[in-house]
Amino acid sequence: MNRRFLLRPLLAVALCWFFRPACADQVQVAVAANFTAPMQQIAVEFEKATGHKAVLVFGATGKFYAQISNGAPFEVLLAADAATPGRLVAEGNAVADSRMTYAIGKLVLWSANPGLVDDKGEVLKRSDIAHVAYCNPALAPYGAAAVETMQALGVFDALQPKLVQGENITQAYQFVVSGNAQIGFVALSQVSKDGRIAEGSAWIVPAGLYQPIRQDAVILARGRGKPAAEALLKFLRSDQAVAIIRSFGYEL
Repeated sequence: MNRRFLLRPLLAVALCWFFRPACADQVQVAVAANFTAPMQQIAVEFEKATGHKAVLVFGATGKFYAQISNGAPFEVLLAADAATPGRLVAEGNAVADSRMTYAIGKLVLWSANPGLVDDKGEVLKRSDIAHVAYCNPALAPYGAAAVETMQALGVFDALQPKLVQGENITQAYQFVVSGNAQIGFVALSQVSKDGRIAEGSAWIVPAGLYQPIRQDAVILARGRGKPAAEALLKFLRSDQAVAIIRSFGYEL
């Protein structure tokens, strides 16, 4: 056998080790459910640009916190709040100087029915509304924002019998899509594209009715020193990623 053919694979391995930040790798990413659609697009562009593959798992930020604290093999967290990454840093489960704000989320009251939701949220006071969906405020920041909004409007107590609670923002959205709830509090990113509501009717809740939803990303302890994890957070700040994030209605 030609010695050149034996040496080529060894040379390739040696070069990949020497230049390992440039070699393809995987990064395990826990992503807040509200950021599902933009992150799916970002992951595709990230792999094209860097060769690294982002393996995505979507869910509630509070649930991810519990899993990470118990040793789940995530390397990066894209949370729906700022408090959870801060807590993980304080507990030694995340890299302090990696923390960054990647988006400011917006809450919206939405219905699949094009004519149902008005531009002031008065639909919440209608007697013919049987069910209002939102997500668990103990696990999901968007759920906490929904509760703040209903309290600020003075309708929270009256709506108690009508509230349908999802574990995360995706489940709340599905309650409305399926018709199990006529209206629901969801993330603007779930129902808009390029600045427009894609379908149904919606009221973008004024920011003054709830605490800002600052969404932070952080490299977790398992991702410390890993090129793919560092490359992902760097890519989130790129013009390409920022354009995708803005297209789903987030602020930066």
